[in-house]
Amino acid sequence: MNFVNLHVHSHYSLLDGLARIEGLIRRAKEFGHPALALTDHGALYGAIEFYQAAKKAGIKPIIGVETYVTSRGRTKKSTKDDDERFHLILLVQNETGYKNLMKMVTAAHLEGFYYKPRVDFELLRSHGEGIIALSGCLNGQISQAILSGAHPERVLEQYLDVFGDRFYLEVQHHPHLPDQDIVNAGLIKLASQFHVPLVATGDSHYLTPDDAEAHDVLLCLQTKKEKSDKNRMCMLGEDFSFADGSRLSEAFSHIPEAISNTVSIADRCDLTIEFGKIILPSFPLPAEKTPGEVLKDSCEKGLPKRYPNGVTEEISERLSYELDIIARSGFDSYFLIVQDFVNWAKEQGIIVGPGRGSAAGSIVSYLLGITNIDPLRYDLLFERFLNPERISMPDIDLDFADTRRDEVLRYVESKYGADHVAQIITFGTMAARVSLRDVGRVLGAPYSFCDTLAKMIPVHTTLSDALSTVTELKNLVDSNPQAQAIFETAKKLEGVARHTSTHACGVVITKDPLTEYVPCQYAAPDDKTVITQYSLHPIEDLGLLKFDFLGLSNLTILENAKNLVARSRGVAIEYDILPLDDAQTYALLREGKTTGVFQLESSGMKRYLKELKPTEIEDIIAMVSLYRPGPMDLIPDYIAGKHGLKVPVYLHPKLKPILERTYGIAVYQEQVMKMAQELAGFTLGEADVLRKAMGKKIAKLLNEQKEKFIKGCGANGIDKRMAAKIFEFIEPFAGYGFNKSHGACYAVIAYHTAYMKAHYPAEFMAALLTSDLGNIDRVAIEIEECRMLGLTVLPPDINESEGTFTVLQDEDGAYSRIRFGLLAIKNVGEHIVERVIENRTAGGPFLSLEEFLERIQDKDLNKKSLESFIRSGCLDRFGDRNQMLYNIDRLLDFNKKIGGEASSRQATLFGVLYARISTLSLEKAPAPDPGTLLAWEKELLGLYLTEHPLARLAPTLERFVIPCRKAKAENEGCLVSIYGIVSSAKKIMTRKNEPMLFVKIEDMSESLEVIVFPSILRETESFWQTDKILAIEGRVSHKDNESKVICSQVREVTPELIARLSAATTSPGATDHAATSDSDREYVSDEQMVY
Repeated sequence: MNFVNLHVHSHYSLLDGLARIEGLIRRAKEFGHPALALTDHGALYGAIEFYQAAKKAGIKPIIGVETYVTSRGRTKKSTKDDDERFHLILLVQNETGYKNLMKMVTAAHLEGFYYKPRVDFELLRSHGEGIIALSGCLNGQISQAILSGAHPERVLEQYLDVFGDRFYLEVQHHPHLPDQDIVNAGLIKLASQFHVPLVATGDSHYLTPDDAEAHDVLLCLQTKKEKSDKNRMCMLGEDFSFADGSRLSEAFSHIPEAISNTVSIADRCDLTIEFGKIILPSFPLPAEKTPGEVLKDSCEKGLPKRYPNGVTEEISERLSYELDIIARSGFDSYFLIVQDFVNWAKEQGIIVGPGRGSAAGSIVSYLLGITNIDPLRYDLLFERFLNPERISMPDIDLDFADTRRDEVLRYVESKYGADHVAQIITFGTMAARVSLRDVGRVLGAPYSFCDTLAKMIPVHTTLSDALSTVTELKNLVDSNPQAQAIFETAKKLEGVARHTSTHACGVVITKDPLTEYVPCQYAAPDDKTVITQYSLHPIEDLGLLKFDFLGLSNLTILENAKNLVARSRGVAIEYDILPLDDAQTYALLREGKTTGVFQLESSGMKRYLKELKPTEIEDIIAMVSLYRPGPMDLIPDYIAGKHGLKVPVYLHPKLKPILERTYGIAVYQEQVMKMAQELAGFTLGEADVLRKAMGKKIAKLLNEQKEKFIKGCGANGIDKRMAAKIFEFIEPFAGYGFNKSHGACYAVIAYHTAYMKAHYPAEFMAALLTSDLGNIDRVAIEIEECRMLGLTVLPPDINESEGTFTVLQDEDGAYSRIRFGLLAIKNVGEHIVERVIENRTAGGPFLSLEEFLERIQDKDLNKKSLESFIRSGCLDRFGDRNQMLYNIDRLLDFNKKIGGEASSRQATLFGVLYARISTLSLEKAPAPDPGTLLAWEKELLGLYLTEHPLARLAPTLERFVIPCRKAKAENEGCLVSIYGIVSSAKKIMTRKNEPMLFVKIEDMSESLEVIVFPSILRETESFWQTDKILAIEGRVSHKDNESKVICSQVREVTPELIARLSAATTSPGATDHAATSDSDREYVSDEQMVY
């Protein structure tokens, strides 16, 4: 039909629109509509995705927005003003209108946001050119004026003054909305009176009428209501589906121009957006110098530094080759921009990673200081980074110490202007499990039922796939009407955009102000970080300069370790020049002592390192590259090759020089490219195309490349049969081969962390503990690692602790002690810690409790913080903890009196005498027992530090049971016996409405979740109390890659039991409680039903 939908909401009208963009375009195509508009609420999130998809489908895209208008000024934020947000449809006519709409939407968010992003008539006037406006739905300003009788003609005149003949009065057909007929009649009257054209719209919020119920659930999620709630937002009873036009044509047969004007408006809109054209910011250059000349000069300045032994012909040729390709590609400025902020960061002492991804294959990047990997030394290929045969924007990702990443962003903003730099938006969508839980809540289903249903969905699986592969799920959905209703609704919500967030690392830098290319907004109402409204792929498609500024915690660890070494030992560490052949470092790697070492600390990796016995950086590169699903199976072959236990066999002699460094195994993508070059005569650019084709596994493209490869081999004297065999050999490797450039970069970081651990273990472990301060499980593992390294981790001390973990020198000059940081103490805030350290630095150590209370005069030294200082052991040097706690009110009163005296003191002799009036005397109190001290330690520090309650029990217990870490390493279904302290217990109800528990058990180094099904819980409920020590038997489960034990027996570890076990010579039978009963077999076999 000859009709165009001009008022359409997609799921980018967050939690208000249900339709996905591909569905809208498919529907428009089915109806034969020549064009389609997208008018999401207040934002342009989907504009580029919509434009590209519509163009591809042969439908004219009309970019628009349903904005919110306030007549009182967008910067005013009163409660009354909040009630005045009128809807208005804005449609882009041309490039001018598109840029004006981006500016208007940005201003609405950055200047006018108050519950919603608002525009005012000032914005409409200044940015109205090139935009067509429709008066909007029932919430439009003219519609509301009609309903209230508040002179709608005056409101109309305001809009006509802004838009002239580009303004249309919007009629809609919603016969069950009582106000709609009144508004339509008023609009028709105004149209006749003022000669303003009418236009009919459907105000689409979902695709088909069948989606109305699912859309209603979506509105409940937006408003945090349940479907059964009264007086909630609801659009049921009226049709807001995607209109084909026939219903509207019939409804408005008396005003046919309202239908024909939809096409007329579409004809007036003609926007062309250019894609693929690279738009680089201007980099400041010296007078009369081109970017290419500056880049060449900068590279030549780097040659003596990088190659102090002289520049070989190979180096010169590689540099000339890369500079030529960069110049022809027009990316000279790109490299200058990157090197500028990377080298600025290094000058500020910010640790920058040696590189990431394929950029390490560039000698230009190496000479400029962008990367710290010599591509010639490691046989890295420039074409893997910048393919001269398929020119596209280079992609240099950068790692910075995560605590200082924002400093680099601020520098970039200062360099190019804050209005030229923004972080990139990303959208959280409703995943399968989330959609089930959300829909269930809205429909009033019990939480336990929703949780049970959600946990049946395997991780990273869609609802449809889960229904076809999980028998238990299908049975439940087929047999339970409530489950069926939840599931069918959730399928319609799955994948819908739910909220916005900030991309973890994406940053865009523009040549002109951002709003010439993208609309922007704040990251959140309470976060004034400016982010783009276009996500990553649209940003790239528009040709804008995008960088990934990644914050890497391991670089922060290296930076903190370096600073600790400088402070404690006076040694300056320069990571860029560390030797990569240090014997002590490789000895640590060969022993598998890699807890905390980047990329090398998993139990599997430790095992392989012990077998490999690495001796050079190439070994680390290979391990980083191979330790992934798929290629991991080749690690034993690599190890056997290194030790001469397996002699590689090569299909063709030309493969040997390419593969011999990896013992006949194709580990790297670069090796695949070299094979194509050497055997089939491909250029390295062509070889990169082959690599991508093999990785994507697109049959047509792969067949084309295979034919070209075999033909090329023939030209090099390799017969067709052998060429086909070689291609078959290469193909699987290309699918999972690793980018060696990236592997080399990460291997260097791994080496640096191992080097610091080998040479400066105390400083490294202190930095590691600081990095994981909020992760008690990790801190416990790392403290155990300290003990294995001969290091002592001491509790916090008011005179020796810094804010974070620090290193203490021993009397003999060694460094074997690490002191807990004050910030690690629960209930002690950053402010009071800063005050303590500042005071101690200025006035020296605190010599007594009285002096501490006298010198620290701050409102944050209150009952809660002082109790925490005492109970954590931080003030132990001043006396008994229990006595200080018993006298806590006296201590606070003394602190307050001293403060009052100090403030009234005069600089006289009498003032000095007056300062000594208040004295501190404490009443006696009984000393706490060791158990109480440990409990306080656990409460305030999060773990047992001075002694673990299990320490004296472990030697006896481990004759009969195993620690948690060993249980985690057992195979699925293996029967194990473990022990530990109950850390927490979470009760849920099963689908049979019976209670069960998820219990967290901790031993001296790790924790493990134990699942207690109903029959076991009925017999053992009193056991599962916090701080009880238990011995548990059960079967191991690794569901969802999380190790758990399904409990079948449990007994409390009592002194009597320990005495019996100490006297026993063999493991006693489990007699306290029977194994899982028959009534629970359903739960055990149906595990995913409950977790």
